Amino acid sequence: MPPIHSSPYFQMDNPAILSLLRPTPGEKHRKSTSSSGGLLRMFKLFPMLTSGCKMVALLGRPRKPMLKDSATTGTIFGYRKGRVCLAIQDDPHSVPIFVIELPMLTSLLQKEMASDIVRIALESETKTHKKKVLEEFVWAVLCNGRKMGYSIRRKQLSDDELHVMQLLRGVSMGAGVLPSPNDKETVTADGELTYMRARFERVVGSKDSEAFYMINPDGAASGPELSIFFVRSN
Repeated sequence: MPPIHSSPYFQMDNPAILSLLRPTPGEKHRKSTSSSGGLLRMFKLFPMLTSGCKMVALLGRPRKPMLKDSATTGTIFGYRKGRVCLAIQDDPHSVPIFVIELPMLTSLLQKEMASDIVRIALESETKTHKKKVLEEFVWAVLCNGRKMGYSIRRKQLSDDELHVMQLLRGVSMGAGVLPSPNDKETVTADGELTYMRARFERVVGSKDSEAFYMINPDGAASGPELSIFFVRSN
């Protein structure tokens, strides 16, 4: 499949999403020498990482969260040759409030990250509004404005997803390669199990829209490079 060269604004014309958008780093005239975006750049380097690179081992597994604040924890993970998953937690120790397998390969998401600005939009066409927006099940998924397909939110964690959550318990941010759940080896038939975990600022636009903006680990004020939007159509 050829690389994607899509604009972050392409087809992102849903009014609820547009109302949540923030200025991009380019709009703020970010300097090319900016040091922000370490996590996203490391995630893009996964094809170059060796099987011995395990960020979890470097970070350790503290009993208490590294950072105590109100930020939400977001984790993107998956086997290199498989589909990528998204998990959202109140903190690294809590049960995920939202887990979904996105309709795109992990390798494809890494190519999309070459743009340095990644916007993932999940749109629900549910007509009833009795649930909170994150409680909806069926989602249309767009990445940088390109429609990828449909996914269904998990009711329960799969064995692989539970394995990742357990390994990363207590890790507030990082990126790397994890051992597989079956044989505890790093490389499997589906490739390496890669992950990126970061803290996100959660913004509630309305009862039908929420956004999560990745917080740069170095504290740079150059704007979020990874944003995730949840929108329920009226």
